[in-house]
Amino acid sequence: MFLGLRTAIYPAPDLAAAKRWYARLLGLEPYFDEPFYVGFEVAGYELALDPAGDPAAGPVTYWGVEDADRALARLLAAGAAPREQVREVGGGIRVATALDPAGSVLGVIENPHFRLPGAVPAGPGPGR
Repeated sequence: MFLGLRTAIYPAPDLAAAKRWYARLLGLEPYFDEPFYVGFEVAGYELALDPAGDPAAGPVTYWGVEDADRALARLLAAGAAPREQVREVGGGIRVATALDPAGSVLGVIENPHFRLPGAVPAGPGPGR
């Protein structure tokens, strides 16, 4: 079901301060910089800042999936509790979150644009 890690989103109530801090820490500027979300590409993955995020809830990690609706349904069937239904966040990217049995947030992301650096696209051939 999971294709691999994709995104970690950190709550950032003071988005400007968080953006400066992470830019210094990472030594790079964000590739996506809007008042509602800031994203840094780190080794092919995304470290993001969300000004609407709740620091008490902590960061949310999103696992890549092929189909967000199917993945959320599977999580719920396995005993997870719903947290956020599947929603489009732009560019054909769809996300959802659920709570595992211990209450931890588990995110899924369907991102048709995601490619790891150096990854070979799937196509015809042995093992594909």
